[in-house]
Amino acid sequence: MNSRCDAVLLVGFGGPTRPEEIRPFLHNVARGRPIPPSRLQEVAHHYELIGGRSPYNDLTLQQAQALRALLRQEGAPLPVHVGMRNWAPYVRDVMREIAARGARRIFCFPLAPHRSEASWDRYRQTVAEAISAIGPHAPAVVYPPPWHDHPLFIAAVASRVRGAIAALAAPERDGVHLIFTAHSIPTAMDAGSGYSIQFAESCRLAARELGLDRWTIAYQSRSGNPHDPWLEPDIGQVLRALPGGTAVVVMPIGFICDHVEVLYDLDLEAAAIARAGGAALQRAATVGAHPLFIRMIAELLRSA
Repeated sequence: MNSRCDAVLLVGFGGPTRPEEIRPFLHNVARGRPIPPSRLQEVAHHYELIGGRSPYNDLTLQQAQALRALLRQEGAPLPVHVGMRNWAPYVRDVMREIAARGARRIFCFPLAPHRSEASWDRYRQTVAEAISAIGPHAPAVVYPPPWHDHPLFIAAVASRVRGAIAALAAPERDGVHLIFTAHSIPTAMDAGSGYSIQFAESCRLAARELGLDRWTIAYQSRSGNPHDPWLEPDIGQVLRALPGGTAVVVMPIGFICDHVEVLYDLDLEAAAIARAGGAALQRAATVGAHPLFIRMIAELLRSA
């Protein structure tokens, strides 16, 4: 293990952990962004429909625990922390705590497989602001290279898809149609980031790993000005275009842990569209704390 890194920080989006946190959390998410208030109210209702909270924070803490255990098992234990951009534990507070414990070089791992201004760049900006607030004695920060095509990430995705296919009725498995999804972003943002190219590459590699020919790319959870062009096709469009009776597995490859985009936008909204069209939809689990994904983070740490 590379001893130059003496702490790890998993950097995530964050989510509300109880009903009274929903609107303050959404206020944080929307700060400085042109999101219509009506859209925020709509998303708040989505949180209410999935139980008034998000499991995102808990799941990210599970990832940290799994990584901590793996590093200890390999004989190179390091403290592994979690910092969120939009909710507690905030990156700024966790970074200050890490620095106070004497860390001089931190491996920061933003939990976003495909890079854009809306994900990777904002995570890095949040970390940079935290470092600036600490001052001249702040620890150094290193980031992983792109990992959307890392073999262990692809293998973890394929494992989740196989689990979803196995959950289908036996007659449906041979003709299954796989749909990969990621969060839609404005096309202008995509043009400067390569987001859709990375997404497509992840999907192609995962489909090849699975040996599947029937697969489609779709986007989901768009927000913002309805007159601005965003990446398409939307998951709803794709589902409505499939022949009735199609068995569908949806793999949210662009999401590392379950959040409202998965639990509402796919498990409730997309599932209702599929049922209306006579399709059997099975949603694959996000990679979460899959051992192969955790091992990938450890490997990237070694080469940091």
